[in-house]
Amino acid sequence: MKKQGVINREIAAVLARLGHTDRIAIADCGLPVPDHVPCIDLSIRIGSPSFDEVVTEILNDMAVEKIILAEEIKSKNEKVYSFLQETGLPADFTSHDLLKKELNKVKAIIRTGEATPYANVILQSNVIF
Repeated sequence: MKKQGVINREIAAVLARLGHTDRIAIADCGLPVPDHVPCIDLSIRIGSPSFDEVVTEILNDMAVEKIILAEEIKSKNEKVYSFLQETGLPADFTSHDLLKKELNKVKAIIRTGEATPYANVILQSNVIF
């Protein structure tokens, strides 16, 4: 059994398989998941676990070189946007519609219980050396 880091076996397996520039998404409970993309559903009720809580734990265990966000987050979810800015990671912005299309290229989507608008992020993997 793992002693530290992410102990969810599905998430730990996805993180272990990531290479440089591979991507995963962390999503609110309303984001559509493409049929061919694995969804690791952590949601147990509205708001739990929160987006911030899940992102924080993933960032503790994953080397990330940048994040991709919907442009709409800036004006429609200032709390989550501010939280993501505090990570200090470089951010690329796109429309929400294009972000949803980018989900077709991610290795997995981690679904949270978050129920606020545009609380979605794509994390692009970095290298550890």
